[in-house]
Amino acid sequence: MDLTEFKRSLDGTAPPRLAAPLRALWFVAKGDWDKAHALVMDGSGADAAWVHAYLHRVEGDLDNARYWYRQAKRTPAVGKLETEWDEIVAALSAPKQPG
Repeated sequence: MDLTEFKRSLDGTAPPRLAAPLRALWFVAKGDWDKAHALVMDGSGADAAWVHAYLHRVEGDLDNARYWYRQAKRTPAVGKLETEWDEIVAALSAPKQPG
């Protein structure tokens, strides 16, 4: 699923079957920050931490966001929230390269 398909899925009433970080991005786009946060709050890994950072940025809790960006090993975002949302969706939905 690419960014365009993901955005089209927002017309639905339920998220596609995806990993928790992407489902969290789906829920926050639908206006359900609490459900999005619950999906990544106890998640492990850099993807969950990146989405967690983004969610705290949406919330306006920049100190907490910076903590989660560090956990994700990412530089804190400073641009538009919409741009970061697109970037995260595109990165997390891209096919994984064999290691």
